[in-house]
Amino acid sequence: MGQLTHPSIVPPSSASPPALPGVRQVPWDRPFTWLRRGAQDLARLRGRSLVYGVAAAAAGAGLLVLGWGAVYLVPALVGGFLLVAPFVGVGLYELSRQLESGEEIDTNASFFAWRANSGQLALFGLLLVLALFVWERLAAIIFALFFGQSMPEAASLAAGVRGAEHFLPMVLVFLGSGAVLALFVFTFAVVSAPMLLDRPTDAVSAAVTSLLVCSRNPGAMALWALLLAGITAIGFATAMLGLVVLFPWLAHATWHAYRDLVE
Repeated sequence: MGQLTHPSIVPPSSASPPALPGVRQVPWDRPFTWLRRGAQDLARLRGRSLVYGVAAAAAGAGLLVLGWGAVYLVPALVGGFLLVAPFVGVGLYELSRQLESGEEIDTNASFFAWRANSGQLALFGLLLVLALFVWERLAAIIFALFFGQSMPEAASLAAGVRGAEHFLPMVLVFLGSGAVLALFVFTFAVVSAPMLLDRPTDAVSAAVTSLLVCSRNPGAMALWALLLAGITAIGFATAMLGLVVLFPWLAHATWHAYRDLVE
């Protein structure tokens, strides 16, 4: 018979799961503080941050051009931009980290900040892309249910939504479905990317930490989600030009949200 192993003994080769960091509770209006700190970082970094803003605006414009021929893709890709934005902002989190720690600002290092935890950041990014694909398919199904095979042109659809009451159910279903998916992603991703950049943890621990942050700060996180969505919508409403400033502002603010919420 083989030698029995006592159940309380853990073999030396077994790796214990990483301990989760503590999560702080903050007042419901703390997101305004994060926005103020993000604006301060943006003012200090200036062109270094705006490089990322120009890239984000160009990517947003490219998404709209890509989706213009398939009308359902336009709102789907706009919403998808919000889903993947936490991953895209990694370089900006690094710039805020450098400012906070008093290091010399190194823009080149921010471009390669993902290398600090490349495997887990890649896994996190893959999950966000998967959420984007789910949202694109969901948008296609919703449009097909209401329009069948005859997809309207983007301009005529916009005019129809404004002028015809029968578009209202489609708009409500579309926005409701998108809100549910966005809430799910936000709950598990709100501090995940900056946490993966800041410490050698794994994507699952980062997602669970985000969940704890939301569960312990429902008021502040609800306000934060609304601010992120509303400010990003302003960027899209300005033909992407607003994203040049708004995207880095929100990314810097997200870093401060993480530092404020996670011990």
